[in-house]
Amino acid sequence: MNAAKTLRLPPLATLIEWAARVGYGARGFVYLSAGALTLLAATDRIGDAVGTSGAAGWLAEQPFGKVWLVLLGLGLWAFVGWRVLQAVFDADHEGTDLKGWTTRAGQAVSGLFYGVLASGVFEYLDEFGEATNASAAQAESVAENQEKAAVLLGMPFGELLLIGAGLVVLGVGVGNIVRAIRDDFDDALACPKAFCGTATALARAGYAARGFAYLPLGVFVVLAGLHARSGEVTTTAAALDALEAQPGGSWILGLTAAGLMAFGAFAFVEARWRRIRPPRDLSLG
Repeated sequence: MNAAKTLRLPPLATLIEWAARVGYGARGFVYLSAGALTLLAATDRIGDAVGTSGAAGWLAEQPFGKVWLVLLGLGLWAFVGWRVLQAVFDADHEGTDLKGWTTRAGQAVSGLFYGVLASGVFEYLDEFGEATNASAAQAESVAENQEKAAVLLGMPFGELLLIGAGLVVLGVGVGNIVRAIRDDFDDALACPKAFCGTATALARAGYAARGFAYLPLGVFVVLAGLHARSGEVTTTAAALDALEAQPGGSWILGLTAAGLMAFGAFAFVEARWRRIRPPRDLSLG
């Protein structure tokens, strides 16, 4: 009888809340690391900027890298699960009006992005021990994106499809920038009042930087569609590297890196203080 009590699991709502908080923490680590490495690139301490996937490559090179990758991958999958609850089961009570569905659609796209990222983390595990590093991983990501673009261009109306994909990326970037300006971030937080202002400032800087980081990538994808050349498709990190080559690019890259670090810091704030409201029942109605 006592053993049965000891092995009893917490309520489902509690498990969901724990998973969501772990997921926000994993997201925070990814962006804090990506921002820090991009800042090092802007100050010429390392060769190239890295994106979110490059942060996993850097982690793989650290002591106990395999353990850290497993923990990061599981954390990201936990965040994907939370995004599913938000998008499908309306965990945040966004409602079913136009604004609610728009928010939930954004959460679904976010879940897809983090699912791809989590899968990439576990790919590093499969390749663990091989001679790979963050730069090699970035080159591989660029090659994969160009291969996908080539497949898209081979389809009927492929150029238009690729232009559409680029416009979606641009839309995501602009959407993040709009959120930075308009959203009231402390509404979703149960943090001390004295800290909420700082948290909101981190969120605004973070969302603006993340949005800005998508814009060069979106432009490259649109141009690839217009020119029907898959070789023009790249990754966020490589697009930021191209931006750094422009006049004043190092300053722009440095500010973007600082913003990405702010986004990561805000994710840790969410991991601690976000109001997590698991759905009352997990039914689609």
